Amino acid sequence: MPTTLFSPLQLGSITLNNRIVMAPLTRSRAGDGNVPHALNALYYAQRASAGLIIAEATQVTPEGQGYITTPGIHSDEQTAGWKAVTDAVHANGGRIFLQLWHVGRISHTSFQPHAAAPVAPSAIQAEGKTYTRDGFVPLSKPRALDTDEIPSIVAAYAQATRNALEAGFDGVEVHAANGYLIDQFLRDKTNHRTDQYGGSFENRSRFLLAVVDAVTTVAGASRVGVRISPQNAFNDISDSQPQALFNHVAEQLAPRKLAYLHVIEGDMSGAPAAPFDYAAIKQLFGGLYMANNGYDKARASAALAEGRADLVAFGKPFIANPDLVTRFLLDAPLNPLQAATLYGGSHPGYTDYPLLQSTAAA
Repeated sequence: MPTTLFSPLQLGSITLNNRIVMAPLTRSRAGDGNVPHALNALYYAQRASAGLIIAEATQVTPEGQGYITTPGIHSDEQTAGWKAVTDAVHANGGRIFLQLWHVGRISHTSFQPHAAAPVAPSAIQAEGKTYTRDGFVPLSKPRALDTDEIPSIVAAYAQATRNALEAGFDGVEVHAANGYLIDQFLRDKTNHRTDQYGGSFENRSRFLLAVVDAVTTVAGASRVGVRISPQNAFNDISDSQPQALFNHVAEQLAPRKLAYLHVIEGDMSGAPAAPFDYAAIKQLFGGLYMANNGYDKARASAALAEGRADLVAFGKPFIANPDLVTRFLLDAPLNPLQAATLYGGSHPGYTDYPLLQSTAAA
């Protein structure tokens, strides 16, 4: 029988009811102190029919923040707030991982303790802006991390994992994509270091692997996923040899027997990308491969049937369709996305998208 979006899947010690994954989606709706609250719990509970929810990127330290009102997992209050979210998802039969995040240079001094410069592998400013309480402002120039500072960030990922498990998450995802701190170490546009964290593929992968090893020591490998984005230029990032670099990353992750590898294929902007062999990444990793970026039901179904992916993550369709699984099952039309309410605000455009039955009854 061919694999479909609705085929169950064993993910470590948990069974997923389907292979439709809710991708991590920044919505900038955390409460004071970057603490998740009741509205966030409702939002995720509405989408619990996903085979797996990967909760939005969540900073592992205060220094890891780069956008307004994004949640953290480094304080007791944040951990308690997330516990209400996981309880709501589990009560509705769902499974949920937390994406662990440090933005690195994609930040502004207003987010940093004592208004310090953001940290990065190298002191190279990113082109772009971020949204603060004063509106859109240019990203701040980062400072390069000292070699002896790096282990403390690795330790912060480990502590964030402990907090996530205490909060009731089924596992965690290490965010190594989209131009944030770990990706900044991986790619040569942003990593000009001359110590053991720069230069060769082995050195540039060292920080990622240290984080993965610290996180798996806490959670166990079967409860840890990793997200990469080999061709994504988001946040002013690139690499001169992406295929060779990410082949190396996949080879290094393979023996660690992780829950899955989550791969953003191509560029999130939709811009044409150079040819890239994602099948090689899947083969070299050897474990469950989660595909992401621009998938609809037909394309996702083909990827699963042909063995090119084991799970498929959907982003914006899940924002606008809390019952996306049901809509896919019934080939029902999808709600349109309200772009104006993607970030910030309260329930409009967040928890008020209509369900299929309420749409039909209208």
